[in-house]
Amino acid sequence: MVLRLGRREGRRVSPDEQFRVDALAHVNSLYGLALRLTRNRATAEDLVQETYLRAFQAASRFEPGTHLKAWLFTILHNVHRNLRRSAARSPVEVASDVVERAEATHMADEDPERQLLRETLDTDLQEALDALPDVFRQAVWLRDVEELAYAEIGRVMDVPMGTVMSRIARGRRMLYDLLTRQREGDGVTR
Repeated sequence: MVLRLGRREGRRVSPDEQFRVDALAHVNSLYGLALRLTRNRATAEDLVQETYLRAFQAASRFEPGTHLKAWLFTILHNVHRNLRRSAARSPVEVASDVVERAEATHMADEDPERQLLRETLDTDLQEALDALPDVFRQAVWLRDVEELAYAEIGRVMDVPMGTVMSRIARGRRMLYDLLTRQREGDGVTR
């Protein structure tokens, strides 16, 4: 077994422990993408937890020297897709009093992602991003916020690179059109 110095503690760590440290360094990016996919804080947390569980179980299949963040995003995307499939097959039971309480709680308890976006992104941009269809929002987010390469996005979303490029171009165009309409409606010329 080869040991090397850990990045944080300055002590020797095993390759497995180093993998865990390197993987956990991407938790914020994974959580941000999970929030974009699910639009629900608790579901996003569960999605990230399941992603790490599967990543740690499959750590031996990770090829060192490849892009760990893209590998983790691929796992997250696949877990999300599988959860959506199984949720579609499950019956939904709803109690109206629970829905009313949840709605009141949701209005009082603002999502951390929304707080961060509100502080860092222009309100118009937030609204335009949220208005994009999922496939375009994901592609634009992975490219422009997470800064993944087109090929990595293709692996994450399980689509050909040409589809990725098309979705990013179309998503950016939709963003531009939405922002233009919003600003013209406000009488703002920029």
